Amino acid sequence: VQLQASGGGLVPAGGSLRLSCVASTSTFDINYMAWYRQSPGKARELVAGDAVRGRFTFFRDNAWNTVYLQLDDLLPEDSGVYYCYARDRGKDHWGKGTLVTVSS
Repeated sequence: VQLQASGGGLVPAGGSLRLSCVASTSTFDINYMAWYRQSPGKARELVAGDAVRGRFTFFRDNAWNTVYLQLDDLLPEDSGVYYCYARDRGKDHWGKGTLVTVSS
């Protein structure tokens, strides 16, 4: 499974972004998908995913083999590289990431 993430950018604090991740295979068949974030000097952390809720909203559109992460009310500490993740048939798959920078 190849994952292509997009939608990152520079946004002021309080702003919004929507990240997209397109999979090379049908997301309908993928058991689990999620978004992770890695901020400078920190470990990669889970942000949201299937059956995992956080500050941001994760949702799927299986018709387009795409998952999304809606980022609202962004804070500077939300800055980092956001990675799309899929677990399919017991294997882990990562996208290359998309950079989100939130200015104060």
